[in-house]
Amino acid sequence: MRMLCYGESNTYGYDPRGLLGDRYPAECRWVDILAHKTGWTIQNEGQNGREIPSRPFQYQRAGELLIQNPPDAFAIMLGTNDLLRGYSAAEACSRMEAFLRYIQPKCREILLIAPPPMKRGAWVTEENLIAESVKLAEAYQVLSQKLDIAFVNAGQWNVELTFDGVHFTEAGHRAFAEGLYAYLTK
Repeated sequence: MRMLCYGESNTYGYDPRGLLGDRYPAECRWVDILAHKTGWTIQNEGQNGREIPSRPFQYQRAGELLIQNPPDAFAIMLGTNDLLRGYSAAEACSRMEAFLRYIQPKCREILLIAPPPMKRGAWVTEENLIAESVKLAEAYQVLSQKLDIAFVNAGQWNVELTFDGVHFTEAGHRAFAEGLYAYLTK
């Protein structure tokens, strides 16, 4: 089984504790933990700051990833950065729908992952961000039914977040990997 994980800094494995930011070691990142547990080939296409693609060149780049080495499954977790930049959950979901409609003909299986909701922290100082991050999971669930794709809500996995209210701790990465593993192997 080959899976492509397309996401942002939490997929990349960003560690916000360093002065310039760094990356957790492979053994602490959820993508690598999942690869170890499953024995699958998992391609990490996480990128710090990534929003849901909305421009033609972004669509093209994602499409190229799928054509170059077609995965058996495409797992996508995006939306947090969109909310941080002022989009509502409904607007982020609309962007996700457009992107997934582009991706769907190029994939065998798609798994839409709702990111864990944000919590109050250095990057999250407004309650409406937390509320919108909860609404995002609800909107993604409806979208997954509309598009007939798989969906899982990472908000149910008790993923611990760092001081910024957005990024996973090492324990959060382990909890995320465990939750996703349980979902994928049920």
